[in-house]
Amino acid sequence: MRFAIGDTDFLLDGEPHRVLSGAIHYFRVHPDLWQDRIRKAKLMGLNTIETYVAWNAHAPQPGTFSFEGGLDLGRFLDLVAEEGMHAIVRPGPYICAEWSNGGLPYWLFADGTVGVRRNEPGFLAAVRDYLEQLAPVLVPRQVDQGGPIVLVQVENEYGAYGSDASYLRALEQMHRDIGLTVPFTSVDQPMGTMLEDGSLPSLHKTGSFGSRSTERLERLRQAQPTGPLMCSEFWDGWFDSWGEHHHTTPASASASDLDDLLAAGGSVNIYMFHGGTNFGFTNGANDKGVYRPIATSYDYDAPLDEAGRPTTKFHAFREVIARYAPVPALPASMQPGGSGVLSASSASAASSASAASSASAASVAGLEARPAPAADVAVRLDRVASLRSLLPALTQWSAHDEPPTFDALGAASGFVLYRTEVDLPDGGVLTVGTEVRDRAVVSVDGVVVGVLEREHHDRAIALPPVTGTLELLVEDQGRVDYGPRIGEPKGLIGVVAVDGVPLARWSASPLALGPIAPAAVDQLAALPSTDGDVLAGPVLAAGSFDLTSTEDRYLSLDGFRKGVAWVNGFCLGRYWSRGPQRTLAVPGPVLRAGRNEVVVFELHASASRTVCMLLEPDLGHTEA
Repeated sequence: MRFAIGDTDFLLDGEPHRVLSGAIHYFRVHPDLWQDRIRKAKLMGLNTIETYVAWNAHAPQPGTFSFEGGLDLGRFLDLVAEEGMHAIVRPGPYICAEWSNGGLPYWLFADGTVGVRRNEPGFLAAVRDYLEQLAPVLVPRQVDQGGPIVLVQVENEYGAYGSDASYLRALEQMHRDIGLTVPFTSVDQPMGTMLEDGSLPSLHKTGSFGSRSTERLERLRQAQPTGPLMCSEFWDGWFDSWGEHHHTTPASASASDLDDLLAAGGSVNIYMFHGGTNFGFTNGANDKGVYRPIATSYDYDAPLDEAGRPTTKFHAFREVIARYAPVPALPASMQPGGSGVLSASSASAASSASAASSASAASVAGLEARPAPAADVAVRLDRVASLRSLLPALTQWSAHDEPPTFDALGAASGFVLYRTEVDLPDGGVLTVGTEVRDRAVVSVDGVVVGVLEREHHDRAIALPPVTGTLELLVEDQGRVDYGPRIGEPKGLIGVVAVDGVPLARWSASPLALGPIAPAAVDQLAALPSTDGDVLAGPVLAAGSFDLTSTEDRYLSLDGFRKGVAWVNGFCLGRYWSRGPQRTLAVPGPVLRAGRNEVVVFELHASASRTVCMLLEPDLGHTEA
């Protein structure tokens, strides 16, 4: 099978072909749920799945590269193929995606000599190694080799960052050198000179926008007089940042813009079809003068919500798509007001009613029904240990003359604890010379005296009289994913001083929380149950609960302020009482019938020791 770019259309084996794609990031969805999400994209009328590739997820440390479990890109693409769908792959190397560091590994910039997104030997050498690791996964899965991949994107919205054509040419050649033969694309906003600055004549230009489709396509046609029109990021919603409002886009408005796009003959990739979740410490951040970390939920107000259920937007988009292409019949559970869960019988009926192939119909028929819901479950966190008591199990201290960055310590994300001894009989003012990246809980002799927040540009705090231990627990709240601050180090940046006198003889250690160090888990498990309600942080608390079935759930932490939560050792991500999100998604495959375990790391305090495993998310988003 051949896929090509014609004068006016994409061509599939020489015939005009419209790409109807939806974005699903495999790294934001539990792998046991990939098939469900892909199948539902097909039921909305899509024929293609698009995904970024997150370089830093596959290569968290220098010299490592993984395609295991939730990073099995090959398996994800094979599931796309099993549904009879095509794939668009966007390996970057920079992806933005509201993902930590825009997908670029932190270690790449640790020594300060490697360039960022430019024609610099160190950066290009690392990109070459990265693409060579991807080659065995991508090359044999191209459409001309019997696989699903029809398009590969080179870089990502580069016109909003730079205009170095030599850099783009080098990237393009590297993609060809590993054996990729399908057409290559670029993407930029149809504004100013971004389309021209971010592409090459040999890359097919596509646009990124979410409204005013006709006008945007006209600008795209101006930049590229021939070839198919495509919006490869049709923004149907938006992401949320902590402390801001929950973003939504009216389904009717998005559907109208999609209709305009398709009526003009355009192809589309809906960003996002299903957003998923920033599990663990993977969320990115923006800093355009004020630092804004991205929330854990990446629901994006998409057609398929964070739980994988069809929304009003799903049905509105499906109705629009049906005007331009055949769509499969929906099973009863997927109809408006249904549960969104595909049963074996309803999925089979949907397939037989559609024009899908017999192989695809068999695949849909194989989806089993989920068990009937049980009641919400309250979980008492009855085993509690202060962070200080668990430090021997969570730390590996190293000595430094001045506070090292996270990057120098080999910490991609999470928390680093800085400690030094001070003699301040009259107290003093602690200052951080350049910037706190991103949030520091300051303690003296184990007593919290305040917080320094990058978001508020805090760099100074008054200390009480102390002769003893000064500690700063610093949290990386998300590496910047967009703009000139990509690749910057984390931690305490600049000289740390009291009343202008630099502090020396520091000890520092990342906290082993991703995952939690087994020794700390064992200590928590061995603790006796205790009474009381209030938790005073920094503290880790654990509790157990029993389930008879393992459907998706949502962890509610009402009364807790800020921290991280795990279920059965799986890191759900960060919570923060400032909102907008109020519950953390718990994928069903993480749960087990029988005994389950919750662990919460609370940085400050909570008025309760009870959390709740809900069957439905709390959608009453906290407003900033």
